[in-house]
Amino acid sequence: MSDIFTNLPSDLRELVRLAGVDHRDRGITIFDGRGRNPDRRSYAHLFKLATATAARFDAIGIGAGEPVMVALPTSWEWLQAWMGLLFCGALPVASSGASGLAAAETQLSKVDQVMGAIGARHVIASAAFRDQAAAGGFDLAHAGVITPEEVQAAEPTQGFEPPPIGADDVAFLQLTSGSTGLPRAVMITHKGAVHNPAANCQGASGQMREPIQDWVECMASWLPLYHDMGLVGCLLLPMLVGFELRLLRPQTFLARPMLWLRELGTNGLSFAPAPNFGYQLCVERIKPRDLEGVDLSNFKVALTGAEMVRRETADAFVEAFSPFGFTPESVVPCYGLAEATLAVTFDEAGQGVRTLPAPAGTDAGFGMSEVVSVGRPIRDTRVEIVAPDGRKLGEDAAGEVCISGPGIFAGYYGDDKATAESLIDGWYRTGDLGFLHDGELYLTGRIKDVLIVRGHNLMPDEIERLADRVTGGGGLVRSAAFSVTRGSAGEEPVLVVESADDDVGRLAAVAREIKIEVGRALGLPIADVVFVRRGRIPRTTSGKMQRSEVRRRYLEGTLDVIRSEG
Repeated sequence: MSDIFTNLPSDLRELVRLAGVDHRDRGITIFDGRGRNPDRRSYAHLFKLATATAARFDAIGIGAGEPVMVALPTSWEWLQAWMGLLFCGALPVASSGASGLAAAETQLSKVDQVMGAIGARHVIASAAFRDQAAAGGFDLAHAGVITPEEVQAAEPTQGFEPPPIGADDVAFLQLTSGSTGLPRAVMITHKGAVHNPAANCQGASGQMREPIQDWVECMASWLPLYHDMGLVGCLLLPMLVGFELRLLRPQTFLARPMLWLRELGTNGLSFAPAPNFGYQLCVERIKPRDLEGVDLSNFKVALTGAEMVRRETADAFVEAFSPFGFTPESVVPCYGLAEATLAVTFDEAGQGVRTLPAPAGTDAGFGMSEVVSVGRPIRDTRVEIVAPDGRKLGEDAAGEVCISGPGIFAGYYGDDKATAESLIDGWYRTGDLGFLHDGELYLTGRIKDVLIVRGHNLMPDEIERLADRVTGGGGLVRSAAFSVTRGSAGEEPVLVVESADDDVGRLAAVAREIKIEVGRALGLPIADVVFVRRGRIPRTTSGKMQRSEVRRRYLEGTLDVIRSEG
């Protein structure tokens, strides 16, 4: 049995270089938007591509330590840009750009705002992105967009050498939702970017009882590379371990989820991570005929994380796909977040999903009678549960989850205030609620208002602003967005809107418009739009909206409802 930590790379660049040396015959296959036309290239090719592109970025004038956004779909162009920025000493910042599930206008606006917030001069994106930005009047269109073709056409700096780096230096920036809806840029160090995927390998051993690097042959992923699970867990980890990686685009998975399982069941022993909703989508959309000839006994470790893990979903997935060889022991719950680089805990019991009854008073509005074990902390990582006053709590006492370890981020780029509020003496206060039992972490909810839908963080005010755009003020004076959980579907957004109008026909029309606007802009459905009378959304004495109280009243049925458009 090998120990992956014995010869761990010193930094992220070295990880990429060693992948090209030690695993030169392994590589990455990327499919187009229809899940066809596989384009496979080796890790050795990727290393050469990264170093050559770095010299071109240097010639273009991108400097060391400079944040540069990458807004491209999953593709070799994305890998060329992100890796090239890494090797030229810049700080790559991956974003969904205009190719995500949400409307182009919303994505362009977010890229534009993030660039302003972090002082980025450039975004690597397509010519179509530039044209859309220009048509929308965004500043980034006039100076900031560099296309992959323009990068390739640049004459590389002769004799370029990447600037020196240290383990504690920042390697890249990972975007995550902020308190105002604008993503914050999490600073991930080289040490964290190498240690965390290595620790993931140990934690994800699951039922096999041996490190995955000793037996895994393939990973197949549809997770976006701008997501921490997609970037660290589904790109850096395979490169570190040295097995084949097969990448589908997120939109491809949503349209044809069976392609993901076919890849996992036909390319040797495999493992893969996905949020709860991904497994639920497979249950709902895949028919037995779609998997003819697929052997899911090859799918040895099915990681589930990025959002609240639901036992109902795991059970439904096992029931649906056990005829193809999938076993309940293969389901491995885990917990992580961008501020930890990725993983914090893994369930290594090898028994599938395990639960405990939710302690009294710990349901933060998610309707859970049972809570799932997400396992023990990964190597060199500590987890503590603290009370609101900062006191450390003992086992079975619920409180805020705090974490420390080599993967903890170095702060929010350009936001010292937010860093000081959440990162204290090396401990990150996650805003997640949970308790420890026999050393294992069980999550019960969140203190913060953030919604986690389909594995992505979403700030409630993003939905509320879109609702305001529809209502235009008038008799509809305020709204509150939050999420609830209904069975195996995971979290679903709900919007409560105050109104001075009591005409149910007019309110129904407004509800439909809100659902259309949110679906168009954010690429997600609203489960319910509820109208209440003006002044019925609770606020603190200082005027701050109490979304958790609105959620509680909604679940209890005690809102003064005029109309509910579920």
